[in-house]
Amino acid sequence: MFKTCLGVCAAALLAACGAPKIRQTPAGPVAPPAVPPPAAVRAYHIDSAQSELRLLVHRAGPMARLGHNHVMVHRTVGGWVDAADTASAASFALRVPVADFIVDDVQARAEEGPDFSEEIQEDARSGTRHNMLSAALLDAERFPAITLTSVAVMQAPGKLVATLAVAVAGHESTLVVPFTFEASEGRVAASGTVVLRQSEMGLTPYSVMLGALQVQDEFTVKFKLVALKN
Repeated sequence: MFKTCLGVCAAALLAACGAPKIRQTPAGPVAPPAVPPPAAVRAYHIDSAQSELRLLVHRAGPMARLGHNHVMVHRTVGGWVDAADTASAASFALRVPVADFIVDDVQARAEEGPDFSEEIQEDARSGTRHNMLSAALLDAERFPAITLTSVAVMQAPGKLVATLAVAVAGHESTLVVPFTFEASEGRVAASGTVVLRQSEMGLTPYSVMLGALQVQDEFTVKFKLVALKN
């Protein structure tokens, strides 16, 4: 009985941390091409010291109690913004080095409320990060960065909406993300919250025990991006 329980708990931990499974992809490292900033005088660079991405990932399934919810924080976003006179003329490109994600930062978990109040041990955080960067998920060795490039920016009531071309782990997709925008002398900022699906970006949410324990396909992204004039 002890061995059976131990095996179930081990499987649960792997599932909650997104345990890797083999994904068939071409050999050799592949880095997404950097999108150069425009020569326009209104080009701004992303200030990583004031910018942050935050991913909220939830457990699922009948045996979800054996897993954990996770908070992933990223504070080294790079890129540029071309702040034009009209929203439709604006453009931007972002680069997110995947190795710089911080898993289950204590302060970040506390800020996200009761769904993330459970204490996560260091070995569990390390295991989650290892599996997140593995070939089964973000494949950090061959795809060291996620890139997001604007396709279109449109005005909507009380907000802006960006259509983005996203490249993650060798898969390209298009996402639509609403955001609020602020501008002041020499500084622009965008912030927002959006619910996305891993499957939209070519990632497969992990599950074990015939789906009894899963990682939810849906996850929440909170972002604040600040850009300073060049």
